[in-house]
Amino acid sequence: MTAPTFRRVDDRLGEFTLRPLDPDGDAALLHRWVTHPKAAFWMMQDADLARVAEEYRRIAVHPHHEAFLGSWRGRPAFLAERYDPAHVELAGRYDHADGDVGMHFLCAPTDTPVSGFTRAVITTVLAWLFADPATRRVVVEPDVRNTAVHALNAAVGFTVVGPIRKPEKDALLSVCTRDQFRTATRGDVPA
Repeated sequence: MTAPTFRRVDDRLGEFTLRPLDPDGDAALLHRWVTHPKAAFWMMQDADLARVAEEYRRIAVHPHHEAFLGSWRGRPAFLAERYDPAHVELAGRYDHADGDVGMHFLCAPTDTPVSGFTRAVITTVLAWLFADPATRRVVVEPDVRNTAVHALNAAVGFTVVGPIRKPEKDALLSVCTRDQFRTATRGDVPA
């Protein structure tokens, strides 16, 4: 098992960690997550196991895109992706600035939801991204119809830039600076 590359302890929910994703070793787990009905905005509903493994092998060798498996209290619980929006997802679609980092995250489906869990996950992912002093702003592009994630993004400091058209969806471009995140989460990020 790969050692965690990032660890955060949430005051209420305990330990969250991130480690590099193993495209083949984690494929079966990811397949269950990305094909679940609650992951409709992940756009892999019809993917078979081989396609999921192939997608994450592609990300693993990409010079501007990385995937990480997140755990809560030692058990796999979420997926996080970090990418350079000047080269992946948003290249040529927005006003890129030095220090921009793109992010995707997906919580594992569960039959026993925990209040505040998704917010703790996105807080962990943003704290991880901002732990890198080169990160000045996190950029996201969720589907315009994903109102739940828009509200969550706002709660952790994102501001809406506006809608953009991507080949696979109409997205709502939003950005979050280190200061916006720190203010929204009351200091849960390095200076």
